[in-house]
Amino acid sequence: MTAELPFFVYGTLRPGAVNHDLFLRGRTAAEEPARLPDALLYDGPGYPYAVPHPGSEIVGELVTAAPGAYGTLLAELDRLEEYHGPDRPLNVYDRVRRDALRPDGTRTAAWVYLAAPLLARKLRASGTEIPGGDWFRRGWPRGQRADGLERPSLWRPSL
Repeated sequence: MTAELPFFVYGTLRPGAVNHDLFLRGRTAAEEPARLPDALLYDGPGYPYAVPHPGSEIVGELVTAAPGAYGTLLAELDRLEEYHGPDRPLNVYDRVRRDALRPDGTRTAAWVYLAAPLLARKLRASGTEIPGGDWFRRGWPRGQRADGLERPSLWRPSL
């Protein structure tokens, strides 16, 4: 059985981003700023990838599912992140239990989707790191492209 942990989100699932509206709006009991230690953030095609990296950290939010919504939400997020189960070769992301840091410095266990190992190796070799680990501060204001136009949907069409 999967522990009902909050989710640490760092990209399109953060409040104000398109997948937050599609998957999380109305299904959360709490959302709070948080950081994920020992991880780096890389830019992807419309969404970011986190990879383990000692000494770095990622900016995001802790999202707690509303009562009764956890099982459905977990299944939908696993599908969105193309997570098929532990150590599966088709995983794009792996869902792992990691400690996130709240603003007051307390640690809390959370689920986070990290780039699967093969993809993480490619990102470390030739990916574009997002300085500061904050996907919202990578050069575009929230919800807009650099040219001021509305950003297109970031929801992956494979779902």
